[in-house]
Amino acid sequence: MSEFVFVSGRLCLDLAGTMLWRRTLRTELLGSADALQRWVAEAGLVDEPAGMDSHGLERACRLREAAYTLIRARVQSEDVSAHAVNELAQVNDAARLPLPKLQIDAAGTLTRTGGIDEVLGAVARDAVELLGSPELSRTKECANPDCTRMFVDLSRSVARRWCGMAECGNKHKAASYRQRKKETSKT
Repeated sequence: MSEFVFVSGRLCLDLAGTMLWRRTLRTELLGSADALQRWVAEAGLVDEPAGMDSHGLERACRLREAAYTLIRARVQSEDVSAHAVNELAQVNDAARLPLPKLQIDAAGTLTRTGGIDEVLGAVARDAVELLGSPELSRTKECANPDCTRMFVDLSRSVARRWCGMAECGNKHKAASYRQRKKETSKT
């Protein structure tokens, strides 16, 4: 089983989700260049990522935090220009980087190639597209008060509350059930 989950509906939010529990027990899932390489492969960005060294990891984490800051501020209707000038420049600069190269051979095999620049370019471009799209109004933070993962709610009713059922929804429902059982047993 992977340590990474891809439940947000957007690449930039999935990368932002590699820092868990930002308000409490900050947990870094990208603790090494190898972890970044696994995330890139699982995200389907490039098949064999190149340049995933400590410098590449540092760049990816800076972009992750900049994108998270900007998107969260916009979701909470905050003025982005007031406090996130550096983050905005960082995301815009990365969005100008090249994208992964896609090729298909005669047998229909898709090959995705690139290094850290292409990975960062794809993530930043996704963040820019989200920030400038109507989907931003459907972007939410998980209803679990400890979870800081964001997602795009593409449900018809726009009533999604959890980043994912396996991650937070089922845990909350089970805790609520136990609490109700405990309260009924007291009466």
